[in-house]
Amino acid sequence: MASIKIITEKCTGCKLCIRACPYGAIEVENRKAKILDNCTLCGACVESCKFEAILVEKDEIINDNAKDLDSARYSGVWVVGEQKNGIPAGVVFELLGEGRKLADKLEVKLSVVLLGNNIEDSAPTMIYHGADTVYLVDDPSLEHYNDEVYADILSNLVMAYKPEIVLLGATTYGRSLAPRVASRLNIGLTADCTGLEIDMKSRNLLQTRPAFGGNLMATIICPNRRPQMATVRPKVMKPLERDTSRKGEIIKPEIRIPGNTRVKVKDVITTLTEAVSLTEADIIISGGRGLCDPKNFALVEELARVLKGAVGASRAVVDAGWIDYSHQVGQTGKTVRPKIYIACGISGAIQHLAGMSSSDIIIAINKDPNAPIFKVAKYGIVGDVLEVLPALIKEFKERLGG
Repeated sequence: MASIKIITEKCTGCKLCIRACPYGAIEVENRKAKILDNCTLCGACVESCKFEAILVEKDEIINDNAKDLDSARYSGVWVVGEQKNGIPAGVVFELLGEGRKLADKLEVKLSVVLLGNNIEDSAPTMIYHGADTVYLVDDPSLEHYNDEVYADILSNLVMAYKPEIVLLGATTYGRSLAPRVASRLNIGLTADCTGLEIDMKSRNLLQTRPAFGGNLMATIICPNRRPQMATVRPKVMKPLERDTSRKGEIIKPEIRIPGNTRVKVKDVITTLTEAVSLTEADIIISGGRGLCDPKNFALVEELARVLKGAVGASRAVVDAGWIDYSHQVGQTGKTVRPKIYIACGISGAIQHLAGMSSSDIIIAINKDPNAPIFKVAKYGIVGDVLEVLPALIKEFKERLGG
């Protein structure tokens, strides 16, 4: 059992450990350090103590040669059920579809972890879409996502139930939560996967992801640690059809929810963006510096409205302040894979291509016939984007009745 101990004979009450603790889990009473309940055993205090007065003992979870022990201790595929305002994200259903395949191959259960407030109604939905078990942690303090609190709860659940695979969406939520959990559990993490398979001989998860700007595909394994954790790109995996006849188990684990945390969510500001989520859209219209002026972005927004799509942008126009960062597509923005991606006035820098080159159909509009964007585009229009967009908008309105 992992534990932390203050060696009172050595402790001087210097408070160096308090400043080092990222979770505010230490206080000093009567010139002696005291560990609070929200300690995560991260060990930061041990390194800061000059008097060697703090001792942390952790469970060893590595099993280099004990394959039988791995099979006995770790079992099951987990999907972390990202949600907002009680509504599960679309990527959760995609992960359930893929997770069902993995679980069936391994002959284990597929489970979903739901964290939030007033989310109990979502639990049966997870079962209808493939889950055998739902671990439900429903509490008012979890109303808004807090990476420190959510990471603490998920880490404790993993240590308690020991799944062999944990999957999250490669969304802002998943990219924030997964590394924190992996660090606390001292396990590997493969980010932004586009393919998952099982090596039945070793029960290793084969995690495939693009590398070097999408120029090659790398398959990664974590053979010596459990659970195996991966984030998966949205719009890559296929969800299962809803089946209301499916039965499953809903478990409400007794879990300590940390209250004394360094991160406090004071307020949540909802920005005015398009009605369609960028990472889940089937059609994306993106604008770049070729639009020449921020006011011309209205053409991109109008075409997106007509086609019921989402608005994207290159890093250059985001950095210039033309549009909010939430619209940025690329290596330092969002990775998208819509059915149709229309690039308007975007040259096609490799950083941008890394975020959208997996789109089913890419349509490029640029006045430079040698622009790199045309190398990945299925259809190209060489012309002034300020002349082409109005013509497209007019034509689509006539045909679609918009």
